[in-house]
Amino acid sequence: MDLASLRERLAKHGQEHLLQFWDELNEGTASDGKGEGVSERKRSERERFYEQLMSINYDDVTRYFRSCKEEMEREEKLDDKLEALPAEVVGSFARTDPALIKEYEQEGLRQIAEGKVAVLLLAGGQGTRLGVTYPKGMYDVGLPSHRTLYQIQAERIIKAQRLAEQRTGRQATVTWYIMTSEHTQEATLQFFKRHEFFGLDSHNIIFFEQNTLPCMTFDGKVILESRHKVATAPDGNGGLYKAVEDNGILADMEKRGVDFIQVYCVDNILVRLADPVFIGFCLRRGVNCAAKVVEKTDPSEPVGVVCKVADHYQVVEYSEISRDVSEKRDVTSGRLMYSAGGIAIHFLTRDFLSYIVREKEGEMKHHVAKKKIPYCDPETGLTVKPSVPNGIKMEKFVFDIFPFSDKFAVWEVERHKEFSPLKNSVDAPKDNPVTSRQSLLDLHGTWVLAAGGTFVPDTTLKNPPTACNDATQQSDTTAQCEISPLLSYAGEDLEKIVAGKFLTPLTVLEDTSETAL
Repeated sequence: MDLASLRERLAKHGQEHLLQFWDELNEGTASDGKGEGVSERKRSERERFYEQLMSINYDDVTRYFRSCKEEMEREEKLDDKLEALPAEVVGSFARTDPALIKEYEQEGLRQIAEGKVAVLLLAGGQGTRLGVTYPKGMYDVGLPSHRTLYQIQAERIIKAQRLAEQRTGRQATVTWYIMTSEHTQEATLQFFKRHEFFGLDSHNIIFFEQNTLPCMTFDGKVILESRHKVATAPDGNGGLYKAVEDNGILADMEKRGVDFIQVYCVDNILVRLADPVFIGFCLRRGVNCAAKVVEKTDPSEPVGVVCKVADHYQVVEYSEISRDVSEKRDVTSGRLMYSAGGIAIHFLTRDFLSYIVREKEGEMKHHVAKKKIPYCDPETGLTVKPSVPNGIKMEKFVFDIFPFSDKFAVWEVERHKEFSPLKNSVDAPKDNPVTSRQSLLDLHGTWVLAAGGTFVPDTTLKNPPTACNDATQQSDTTAQCEISPLLSYAGEDLEKIVAGKFLTPLTVLEDTSETAL
């Protein structure tokens, strides 16, 4: 260890405080908690800390912080730069002819059958707001079947493959890339192994880690978490673009013949994986980048909106738009002028992804997330958990690539069919396990009604529902059930199972065919 060189390096960037407790660190056993083997566990605190400090690019960290500091100090609104999305870049499921929707779907399924479609999951978050100590994808929202988010998503991939095979007669494969972080990688991998990859071929599931950055104080000091460890955090879901290059993911896509990628976040219980309609829409439009959105009807809803800013497209956070502008409506339709609410589901061509990774990633800016970051007390050397935000995490966002696209489109979907995020614990009023569960059960209930099924009272329920064939008359709590993703992808092929049948609320319909898991 060249301690003199390290001290000089830290001093150059004003980070000498990181070695405050160096003389107190021992040369004995130190573990990073990952169970990496005897040789790793025996390395000393000094060795581990030295390697961590040497691995940090302080020039980059300093530059990122300066950019973030400018963002924190800037309070300008983007009102004067905003433009509504041009009609030619917007498509809508609800306002598109069903025959054209079928054409989109058929094209998407054809691409799936040819192995050209992959899904890329952003699963690096720790679930702090949800109140759990394990990855969100392992969460059970309380469905009757107790499926976790990971199982739901895996089975939707299987169903998409089966639909493609049925339509084309060709064996289909959808590659699943899963980006974790240092906090979720091992737990996620072990969870998939315990569940035998939920019936998918493990060779078609590729796990890789995003990178981390040091956490910083508000005045630019790297935060020391303990006497021998710097506080770090994943570099945001926009860290995807560096991670796919660092981990050989682009090369793997090329080897497999993947041309089209659907990117999504782990916490949306209604997300459609390898969505053939979305893929078909994007291919028909000839775009290299697209975003799924839902209509924002409440101007105060705290979601970013996709819009045009100057000569490019981007997601503008609700805090960047004044109230007057956010409330503007189109005089003809009455819809909000800025209504394209982002739901973190994107389409990318592999060529565009390669262009971003190899030419534009360095131009993506970092954003500020003010957090309560555990730190090492300089007086006692003990780790303290603050009660108020004491520093920042520097993150890139996955949608920050939109301005680089010259062939961009937006596909508006129906919120109740495709978007119900799991963000918060049950104590929060929305986006919690209860609302996620209800969204899925409600949606599946409408599928049953549309297929000719009827819900009848369950005498074991406290509030027995009234039997009714009309979905518009059926109350939200009386027409709920759960349908296995292996049985139906989006409500199709249910008539032969439920038409003319009577179901009690919270029934679970599973796939009992020979091809079921």
